[in-house]
Amino acid sequence: MENQQNNPAGLVRTEKIRVVQAEAPLRLRCGKHLGPIDVAYETYGQLSPEKDNVILICHALSGNAHVAGYNSPDDRKPGWWDVMVGPGKPIDTERYFVICSNVLGGCSGTTGPSEINPATGKPYGLDFPIITIEDMVNVQKRLLEALEIDHLLAVVGGSMGGMQVLQWAVTYPDVVDAALCIASTTRLNAQSIAFDAVGRNAILNDPNFHSGQYHDCTGPNRGLAIARMIGHITYLSELSMRNKFGRQLRTAKEYQYEFNSEFAVETYLDYQGQTFIERFDANSYLYITKAMDYFDLIREYGTLRLAFTTCRCRFLVASFSSDWLFTPAQSEEIVEALAAEGKDVTYCNIESSYGHDAFLLEAEKLGALIGGFLNSTLLRIRTGRRVVAEHKNGPNKFKMLERAKRARVDYELIDSLIEPGSRVLDLGCGDGELLARLIEDKHILGEGIEIDEDMVIHCTRRGLSVIHRDIERGLEMYPNDTFDYAVLSQTIQTLRDPQKVL
Repeated sequence: MENQQNNPAGLVRTEKIRVVQAEAPLRLRCGKHLGPIDVAYETYGQLSPEKDNVILICHALSGNAHVAGYNSPDDRKPGWWDVMVGPGKPIDTERYFVICSNVLGGCSGTTGPSEINPATGKPYGLDFPIITIEDMVNVQKRLLEALEIDHLLAVVGGSMGGMQVLQWAVTYPDVVDAALCIASTTRLNAQSIAFDAVGRNAILNDPNFHSGQYHDCTGPNRGLAIARMIGHITYLSELSMRNKFGRQLRTAKEYQYEFNSEFAVETYLDYQGQTFIERFDANSYLYITKAMDYFDLIREYGTLRLAFTTCRCRFLVASFSSDWLFTPAQSEEIVEALAAEGKDVTYCNIESSYGHDAFLLEAEKLGALIGGFLNSTLLRIRTGRRVVAEHKNGPNKFKMLERAKRARVDYELIDSLIEPGSRVLDLGCGDGELLARLIEDKHILGEGIEIDEDMVIHCTRRGLSVIHRDIERGLEMYPNDTFDYAVLSQTIQTLRDPQKVL
């Protein structure tokens, strides 16, 4: 309770609003119609008079609208992303008006299979139509319209939330200023679909499933618990499980030679399954995982480049080194397509041992990326400035001695050689000082490539567009004539194979 009293987000109330009327149902991607549709949502902070500070947060598979703070004085835990959302936090509710809603098909207030079907007077169950990520986003758009909001400073989401972010960017390009896609993908790979399928089969084959009409009796708790156990394993990494559990036995010192849970990791998964069935609906699990399986921008548009052609927003893409569910390679595929299309994209692969769950746990590094990216986006909109003054405090502070050691006498020469308004790629951009100078002095369109994670974060906080990448992997993602200048000063000497880059 002490932590709740000190929580800056405080108490927040979940609201519900009807966004689709029964007489004018929403046409879904599957071809069926659904109405009425109610949406549960929460808001944080104050809407600016210009309505230019709105951030929509999209939750993952098992999330809900309660992203931060507490709903009740009796709550034991705050919202699912409380480390990121609140006064003074990366998504600062003293600056931004934050909205988070439960997705279509969910079980936390928004219309889904556990809600009453007006045609029968009973819960929809399996009569609920199949939904897609696109349908979820269209319902979120209806929510904004109901709240009289026609523009978003940013859409932010991790995992399935990142899928929604990408869908927003391609479906409503004129609505979004910035898209922050974290630990996500443009389509699930076969392995991820397989895990979803096993989880669904555990539910469907539970004898208490009753064809989805289990609300007046014991539900498919065992099947849902197993589905959660399987899913939760994919959210972790082998290293994090080794560090947390190893082969430790829960209580006994010796093997018991029985089939009860003995290992610490077994009892942990038992706990995850049990707590999940207390807050989630099995039918929603079926529908939401199927929506994730169907999400495929390449199938929809032919190529990722074609999918992103009409996008007008800035992009921040973040991945985590140990995430084997939505891998860094999948994020890099997004980044390379955006870069090839000439979009404004920043990317960072954060070193972490937490696996996929890192997007909920790596608060410091991810928070610095998100906070810096949002701050620079709002600054651009309100002032037109594209470079943020360097932070004098915080994790990216550089001591005067360090700054002196890194002083670059070649900057003035490079500045003099580059024409105003040019397109410049800085290979090995470091802290972004050259890019910042050229943007300020020559009004260039500049991007950087940088191998050092901390430098990428620093550049992001300065408002610069930088891709976290080893340039010796090649730069094939950029078509010919993308840039007028490529700067390799003091980088070329460090390359093992300069010819490959040149």
